[in-house]
Amino acid sequence: IAHNTMVAIFGAAALWVVIAFVMGFRRFWAEMNEKMGDFVSPSSFREAVWNVLTLKYLDGGGEGCTYPDEQPSFTRRTFHHLTFYGFMLCFAATCVGTFKHYVLGWIAPYGLASLTVVLGTLGGIGLLIGPAGLLWLKHRADPMLSDQRQRGMDSGFLALLFLTSLTGFVLLIFRATPWMGILLTIHLGVVL
Repeated sequence: IAHNTMVAIFGAAALWVVIAFVMGFRRFWAEMNEKMGDFVSPSSFREAVWNVLTLKYLDGGGEGCTYPDEQPSFTRRTFHHLTFYGFMLCFAATCVGTFKHYVLGWIAPYGLASLTVVLGTLGGIGLLIGPAGLLWLKHRADPMLSDQRQRGMDSGFLALLFLTSLTGFVLLIFRATPWMGILLTIHLGVVL
């Protein structure tokens, strides 16, 4: 796959995601009946970011979440952390790789001990364990505790995150073989 083709396809996909996020945010904020200034207030914004990064509202009031059963546990929160931070580490690996390519002129693939590969590997581990754990919890959960109309979308998204990581690891393992082109195409297809 030509580099410029990959950039064009994923650039268009990224633009689509940004547009969807902006549209969703605007609709959400309009329903909240809040002023935009409240959103960009440094103290409110800092608190919101901290709450997201710590998953404050998945702590069950300090005892843990009662999901998938009535026993409080931090298991769900842990799997969410692994998923989120795994994703963020993989995103960071992509950003570092982009910097190396466009600013430093270094062409991939990068060495196994490079920052790009280390970040991607650590993130990939999180994106294997986190989504697998969340799928396991979802399978064990009482169906009455969740919106069944959303279940397929939730499971599909978790499966895609898991498969993205799995195909990334397969690509990493076989990147110095003739299979690299096919594996890269499969991995990028799953990512897309």
